[in-house]
Amino acid sequence: MITATEQKILESCDTIFPRVIDFTKDMVKQYGVLNQEEGVLDVVERQMKDLNLPVQRVPIDVKRLGKHPLFAPVEWGYDKKYNLVSPLNPGADGKTLVLNGHLDVVDATPFSMWSRPPNEPWEKDGWLYGRGSGDMQSGVAAMIYAVHAISHAGFDIQSPLTIQAVVEEECTGNGALACLERGYDGDFVLIPEPFGPQIFAGQVGVLWFKVGIEGTPVHVLDTSAGENAIQKLQLLIPFLQYLEAELNEKYRTPPYDEFDHPFNLNIGKFNGGNWASSVPSYAEMEARIGFPPGMAASEIMQMVNDCIEGATNKLAAFAGKKPKLRFHGFRSEGHLVDLKDPGIKLLSSCHHALTNAEPERFYATCTTDLRAFHFYNKTAGTCYGPVAQRIHGVDECVDIESIRQTLKTYALFISRWCEIGKS
Repeated sequence: MITATEQKILESCDTIFPRVIDFTKDMVKQYGVLNQEEGVLDVVERQMKDLNLPVQRVPIDVKRLGKHPLFAPVEWGYDKKYNLVSPLNPGADGKTLVLNGHLDVVDATPFSMWSRPPNEPWEKDGWLYGRGSGDMQSGVAAMIYAVHAISHAGFDIQSPLTIQAVVEEECTGNGALACLERGYDGDFVLIPEPFGPQIFAGQVGVLWFKVGIEGTPVHVLDTSAGENAIQKLQLLIPFLQYLEAELNEKYRTPPYDEFDHPFNLNIGKFNGGNWASSVPSYAEMEARIGFPPGMAASEIMQMVNDCIEGATNKLAAFAGKKPKLRFHGFRSEGHLVDLKDPGIKLLSSCHHALTNAEPERFYATCTTDLRAFHFYNKTAGTCYGPVAQRIHGVDECVDIESIRQTLKTYALFISRWCEIGKS
């Protein structure tokens, strides 16, 4: 049942909705890939200030975070990188709520594969296109404007609520961790990832790693005198695929036993050589592998290490020079959501009130920043967001009306979770 107050807030959502789309487009135009997030951060910071939301910059301080078990080591620096936090009513009575979303996007090159440039958003047939439109800048716009919809309707949020717009969700999770380490947590967190209007019920673990190998460079007039690093490195891939198969055959515990192949290996990047007429002296590949909830990051790291070492010992090609394994970025453990938590029940009731249907559950074969809240301080929460297609792919897009539904669901959830009074 929708109350008169709630109806007024929902009507406010419809009134301000065009601004949500414009805000999303402004973010997409910034093309906030790794280590180029300043533009999108600036757009969001200005928008928060225009909506009279307090804004604080939260840096990723390696001195503070470097030894934390959730911190993911990387090869780049953090001198100029920060997150944006808007804390409302800190210290006030009532249940606390966090709305968290990431601003970073993945590389969209080559642009020539896209129907239009991915940093020039466009609309077609009810869909908004562009890199980040779905994953997940439309969700960020919806959650921020859901807070604004309350005041636009003539009400004040009186309970503690924190908005977090973070970076590096796509590679480390260090942005969300930095916010939590500074004390910006709550009793419940909502993250508008683009998995649609359903209850996010669990996610797998994700590990990133690099493997490099040296060859022996020679002129191609006698290739047998050298060692081709690229060809040697490729020999390791079948062994990693065997590890992937083993994970999917032996470690699919409920609910992931319902999936045919939940733990995926991806060779995401491969570099090597420097001249077409020289035998390559060095090659390196970067990969990602999923692993089941309940498995420790240290365990999957050991499995990858054993896999590479086993291949090295079996193959004559590695008798002289051994591959070098390094772990960087994600070392994120999976977990299952407590579906009995009061916040989950309230979100389900909000979904039902707006759609007259019960929300479905979704178990992800990827990871999100929800893990940081779960493992840092056992904060309950879930993801619930718009409907997107081809995220991380060509012609990424998001269903525009699903952004409206996310906006309304979040506004309704805030009105029922938080204490609200007339402004």
